[in-house]
Amino acid sequence: MIYWILLALAIAAEITGTLSMKWSSVSDDNLGYIFMLLMIALSYILLSFSVKKIALGVAYAMWEGIGILFITLFSVLLFDESISPLKIMGLTTLVVGIALIKSGTSTQKPRTPKPAKEREHAVV
Repeated sequence: MIYWILLALAIAAEITGTLSMKWSSVSDDNLGYIFMLLMIALSYILLSFSVKKIALGVAYAMWEGIGILFITLFSVLLFDESISPLKIMGLTTLVVGIALIKSGTSTQKPRTPKPAKEREHAVV
């Protein structure tokens, strides 16, 4: 459960960092770029911890896909960016894709160490 919380925090940090980048470019405030770097770094660190128990494909798809979804929604709300029916269809496809990736992934099985092979020496 903690790994899913770490993934959710990684997604929130990614969204915050990306939105602060846009905010900095609109407001000519360089402090936002420093905040962006910190949040994106934090996002990657949290993502790296979450993939210890969550399949990499699932974690990355959720991290990137949910991030794109919320960044687009917040961009429309905060920065008056436009959203077209084609964008809505793309975001819908993204959500369906994430759900399919998640549902198609089984739980991670513990690794069993492979037995050491007998060493064979080359004969000349």
